[in-house]
Parts: sequence; C-alpha cells; structure tokens
Amino acid sequence: MNLYTKNAVNLISIIVTISIFFILNQIDFQKVNLKVINFKKELEITNNFQTETSQNIVSNKEENITQNETYEYDWYIEIPTIELIAPIEETVEKEVMNRSVGHFSNTSKWDGNIGLGAHNRGYQVNYFANIKKLKRGDIINYIYNSKKRQYEVTNIVIIKDTDWSYLENTEENKITLITCVENEPKYRRCIQGTEKSN
Repeated sequence: MNLYTKNAVNLISIIVTISIFFILNQIDFQKVNLKVINFKKELEITNNFQTETSQNIVSNKEENITQNETYEYDWYIEIPTIELIAPIEETVEKEVMNRSVGHFSNTSKWDGNIGLGAHNRGYQVNYFANIKKLKRGDIINYIYNSKKRQYEVTNIVIIKDTDWSYLENTEENKITLITCVENEPKYRRCIQGTEKSN
C-alpha cells in the first residue's frame, strides 16, 4: 500500500510539475506576445508621428516657399538680418495682414515716410515676429514697382497705440515698421529706417 501511495504521489508530483511548467510557459508566452503587440503599437505610433512630422515639415517648407517667393511681387519688404521677405498690400486691415504686410494708406509708397504694419504672433502669417531683434544699422530693403530703396535702422521705440506721429510724412526718405508689443495691448513696437546713402 505504501509503494502504491509513493508511486501515486510521485506521479501526481510529476503531473503537477509538468502542469506548472506548462502554465508558466504559457504565461511567459503571453507576456512575450503582449510585448510584441505593444512594440508593434509603439512602432506604429512612432511611424505615424514621423509621417505626420514629415508631412508638416513638407507643408511648412511649401508655406515658407510660398511666403518667401515674393520676387514675383512688385511690392515687398526684405530684411536680411531676420531672414524676412514679405509681400506688401494696401491698408492695415485684418484681412490684408492675415496674408501680407499692410501699408498705412495715409503714408507714402515711395518718397517720404513709408508706413508698414504686420502681425508678430498668433496669426496665419506673422511677418513682423522678429523685428524686435533688429538693431541700429541693420538694413531694410523696400521694393516698389521694380524700384528698390535701402534703409538703415536708426530708431527703435515703444509707442502708445494712439501715437501716430511716427507715421507723419517726412522730408527725408524713411520707412516705419509698426507691430504690437507682446502682452501690452496699449503699446506698439516702432522701428524706423532712414534711406541709406550710396
């Protein structure tokens, strides 16, 4: 009877051991499968992200090319220091400044003081985003009807939004760039350039 019991116990032990081994292998296999599935998901997410990023880069490049191919226009501004090339359109109404630099209609287009305004952030195009980086002596190129004038930055000031004195006409040829001051709705950034003598 003892022999039978010992054999039965041994047999049961072997069966239990095999069962445990099989169960543990199944658990490990499932873990491996889960890891593979998770890895595939991560890979898919990464690939999607890379594809979207690539598309965005291409889209941004196309948008920049569109914005920078202003040599097709007869009226534009170019500031090499901040790598800006932007078309100019009449008026500083929102619809105009959503796609171009706006021209203050009460200012000159060629002789005297040329007044220009543009967004610097938060809009589809923000051509004056970096004019705050300009320093005295930097060059502003202005092209109108295939004629070109070069101006040198001479004045950098913050003015009240009600101060229009910087847009008044002048004897000497000037260009005046105006944009908002970040988080200061009652103030404007004003950059003025004077025609550079040859």
